This record gives sequence, structure tokens and C-alpha cells, in this order.
Amino acid sequence: MSLDDRVRSAVAALLHATGESQTELAAALGVSQAQVSRRQSGTAAWSLADCDAVAAHYGIDVLELLAGPTRASEALPEGRRRASGRPVATARAAAVQDGGAR
Repeated sequence: MSLDDRVRSAVAALLHATGESQTELAAALGVSQAQVSRRQSGTAAWSLADCDAVAAHYGIDVLELLAGPTRASEALPEGRRRASGRPVATARAAAVQDGGAR
């Protein structure tokens, strides 16, 4: 697995573990959801500065992020984990909550 693949997998695992959406991560990083999506799809790369910002957002060391999804998830502070029973954030769920298309 390449470093790019490990970072994308780690970010996906962190999003899942916290229940955050790409939109919420993008807002925390000061970028657009589309930029996060491009990085997660592999059409754009996560820079070292991005990795540092993602790690800081999740309260983990950047080396844990670079190590891949298992290490990143294990390093996630308990307080950042999705509460049991809290649904994973999705664009469809957000649209339904906001009264959008069902």
C-alpha cells in the first residue's frame, strides 16, 4: 500500500470512527468539501501540511495518520469517537435533516 493510499484509508477510517462527513472535515480544515473529495478519491494528493492539519483536527500525531487506518483509529481519543447509536453522517442524511430531497 502506497503512502497516498494509507493516508486516504486513514482519513476514511477517522471519518467513520467519528461520524463526521467530508463537509465537516473540510470546514475544520478551511477547504471545500470538493477538495476533500478529490483528495479522498486520489485525483489530488494530501500534502504534508494537510496531513498535519487532519491529525491536529482529530487529536492524533501525524505519524499515526501516516501509519494507516488501524494506527490512526487506535490513536483517536475516546472523546472524538462517534457515540454508540449516533448514525454516520452522510450527504443524504444531511439533506433529509435539512428538509431536502428524500
